[in-house]
Amino acid sequence: MEGLFVGLIAGVFGVAYFVYGKRQTKIVAMTSGVLLCIYPYFIDSLLWLCVVGGLLLIAPFAFDY
Repeated sequence: MEGLFVGLIAGVFGVAYFVYGKRQTKIVAMTSGVLLCIYPYFIDSLLWLCVVGGLLLIAPFAFDY
């Protein structure tokens, strides 16, 4: 049940990052948005869902160029 909630939150942020990246022409934000939308389908562990999701959430800020 928690994995479903994490996947839902990741999808919401993924769509937001993708739209932001497309409007601002930022490739890292667009890529992170797409990955946030699809990664919950491939990871089952709640710990890894949170770790990978957190890394993808901070990626556009860490690699902002």
